[in-house]
Amino acid sequence: MKQTLIASLITLVAGTLAAAPAAAQTTLIHAGELLKSADAKVLKAQTIEIKEGRVQGLHQGYVDAAELGLKNAKVVDLKDKFVLPGMVDLHVHLTFERDPKANPHRMLNEVEADQALRAVAYLRKTVEAGFTTVRDLGGNNKVIFPLQRAVKQGTLVGPRIIAAGEAVTPTGGHGDMHGYRQEILDAFAPRMGVCDGADDCTRAVRELVKGGAEVIKITATGGVLSNTKAGLNQQLTDAELAAIVKTAHNLGRPVTAHAHGAGGIAAALRAGVDSVEHGSYLNEETIGLFKRTGAYLVPTLLAGVTVTEEVNNNPALPAAIVEKVKTVGPVVKDSFQQALAKKVNIAFGTDSGVSRHGDNAKEFALLVDYGMSPRQALATSLTHAPKVLNMEHEVGKLAPGYYADVIALDKSPLNDIDQLTAVRFVMQQGKVIRHHEQD
Repeated sequence: MKQTLIASLITLVAGTLAAAPAAAQTTLIHAGELLKSADAKVLKAQTIEIKEGRVQGLHQGYVDAAELGLKNAKVVDLKDKFVLPGMVDLHVHLTFERDPKANPHRMLNEVEADQALRAVAYLRKTVEAGFTTVRDLGGNNKVIFPLQRAVKQGTLVGPRIIAAGEAVTPTGGHGDMHGYRQEILDAFAPRMGVCDGADDCTRAVRELVKGGAEVIKITATGGVLSNTKAGLNQQLTDAELAAIVKTAHNLGRPVTAHAHGAGGIAAALRAGVDSVEHGSYLNEETIGLFKRTGAYLVPTLLAGVTVTEEVNNNPALPAAIVEKVKTVGPVVKDSFQQALAKKVNIAFGTDSGVSRHGDNAKEFALLVDYGMSPRQALATSLTHAPKVLNMEHEVGKLAPGYYADVIALDKSPLNDIDQLTAVRFVMQQGKVIRHHEQD
């Protein structure tokens, strides 16, 4: 009896192991209008075939499972919608959001879990706004990397995250802490991204890469929102910049530089950074360096508009910040238009966290207001941003092999760019995140 029972169990287990795995579910999206990439023609009545999180094919007409030789398939009806790839934002801060009503000193009595719990809502707002891939440039390592893993594992709903972790910054730089007495600052030290001298900055890059950084973010100049009257000029030295870029590139990591002042922008570009965030003060030299190096400008226009509005409505803002906002605000548009006229590479980024998460698409209207066509503005997110991430063969298009990141609007953004602020449907990697019928 015992031997018979064992034999039966062995047979059952063997049969289970030998059984073929269940076929993956195929999804068919019926799209009324389809823009498969920023430079493509608008196609009507298309079917997107999706399996295992990636696009398998595009078909003319509204094709059903039988026509594709499938036993069954889930069909998503978007026949009355304009369909395009999920959007990419190269500059977000998912671990925080500026809130004039919040206690400005809450970091003194909170722990990392507080940031993470707030971030859960920011993640969902971002992806529901149609941004299926983002680059997080500056967040607490103990928060951003667990969030990144949770999204990847499906524990949390959010965009695909490419994370920098902490920024590399000199002592007293934009990425350091300001505005408290030394004893309080000491309680938060040491921070792995703070460095002084080429050797120490080499150490900082190595430590950040060891901690999980996929991109190195540096603060080449002062920052508008640092509570210190230190200006917006170059902060990392030429030697420090060179050491950071060389070390990062040797370790296979791209480098992006927060930079406002022209001198700091030029120094960062000479050092070989791959992209520049903000670029508020451009001139003939910096534009020439952009052209010569092929680096990308990520202008973050929405951040500038947001902080200017806050200055006008938040009397509690420190004087050092107010002064810098009023100085930078008037020059941003001119610098952007210089870059556009000279055909500098421009990629999409918002600095969300300064602005509200989920409002990312408002950046598109500013790009158009400042001189881009709607198609050019779309290309900053769907064409250029993926190139900055070295993901141009995975995101930004609806084509075989690409991630099934799909969004839908009521009307074409090529005619009305503001349509991008009213996304009705979001699919990320084959999973429906939002559908207009469920809103």
